[in-house]
Amino acid sequence: MPPSPSAAESSERMPGTAEVFVGPGLGEPVTVLPRLNPAVFGFMAGGLAACGAVTFTNPMEVVKTRLQLQGENLIPSGSTRTGAPRLRLGTLSTLTFLFRSEGLAGLQKGLGTAYLYQLCLNGTRLGLYTPTKDFFTRHLAEATAAGEVPRNRTAVNILSGMVAGIAGACVGSPLYLIKTRMQSYSTAAGVGHQHHYTGTWGALRRILRQDGVRGLFRGMDASMVRTGVGSAVQLSAYDKCKDTLLGLNGGDSWFQDNIYTHSVASLLTGLLVCFVMNPFDVVSTRMYNQKTDPVTGRGSLYRNPAHCLVTTFRSEGISAFYKALVPQYVRLGPHTVLMFVFMEQIKALGQKWDLVG
Repeated sequence: MPPSPSAAESSERMPGTAEVFVGPGLGEPVTVLPRLNPAVFGFMAGGLAACGAVTFTNPMEVVKTRLQLQGENLIPSGSTRTGAPRLRLGTLSTLTFLFRSEGLAGLQKGLGTAYLYQLCLNGTRLGLYTPTKDFFTRHLAEATAAGEVPRNRTAVNILSGMVAGIAGACVGSPLYLIKTRMQSYSTAAGVGHQHHYTGTWGALRRILRQDGVRGLFRGMDASMVRTGVGSAVQLSAYDKCKDTLLGLNGGDSWFQDNIYTHSVASLLTGLLVCFVMNPFDVVSTRMYNQKTDPVTGRGSLYRNPAHCLVTTFRSEGISAFYKALVPQYVRLGPHTVLMFVFMEQIKALGQKWDLVG
C-alpha cells in the first residue's frame, strides 16, 4: 500500500487550509481547500440549505401569495367587513386552477428570484444567528455556575433570532418585493395589483427607473416585523426542540444527533412558526404587492404596516390574517424540515472535511 503523506508534508500546507483526500486509498492526490471563517461558512450553509428547500416548496409559496391577495381588489375604500364582497377560493382549488391555467411553469413562478432571495435572507439570517447568539451569551447571559447552561438561554436565543431575522429581511427585501409581484401575476385571473415583470433583472431595472432606490425597499418595514418575529420563534424553537429531544431518557432514546431528530424538531418548529407568523405574512404580502403612485411614491391602499393591519381587519375581519394558513404550513413545514436537515448535513460535511477554522 502506498505510504500516507508524512507529518512533515502535512505541516507544509499553508495555514488556514484543509486537506481533502480524493481517490480510493491513502497516497492519492490531495485537494487543499481554504478554511472558512465560521460566519462565512454559516452564510453559505444557510443559503444553500434554503435554496435546496425552496426548490420543493415554491409551488405552495405561489398558492399562498395568491390566496393572501384574493379579495383585496374587491374591497372598496372605507368598506366594512360586513359589506365587502369576498372570494371563496381555497387551497386545493387555487392549486388546481393555477396548474390548469398556467401549467408547471406557473407552479414554479418566481423560482429564480426565490433562489436569490433565499441566499440573501437565509444566508444572512442563519449565518448571523450563531455569532449573534454567542455575542449575547457572553454579554447578557448569567450562568448559574461555571460551565452550566445560562438561566436566560431561551431569551438569548429569541433575541438572537430576531436580530438575525431583521438583518436578513433588510438584505433580502428587494428580492422579496420582486418575488411577491412575480408570483401574484397571472394572465388568467390575477389577484391584487398586477405587475408584469419579464425576469428578476428586468424587474430591478424597471423599479429603479420608476421609483428609484427607495422603491426597491418598499415594504421592508413590514418584512422586518414578519421575518424578525418568525426568525425569533423559528430559530429559538428549533434549538429548544432539538435540545429537548436529545435530552429524553438521558440521551438513550431514539433521538440522537441525526437526521431523524433534526426532522422531528424542524416539523414541530414549522407548526409553531406558521401560526405566529401568518398575520405578519399577510400584511407583508399586501404591502409589497400594492400599486404605488408614480408621483408621490405612496401606496394606493396602505400607508404603512399598521394601516394595512387596521384596514384589513376592518374590511375582512380577523380571519383575513389567517388566509392561506393551510398552504402556509404545507410550504413552511417541509421548508423548515428540508432547510434545517440540509443545513445540519452541510455543517457535518464542513466538520468532516475540516473546512471551518
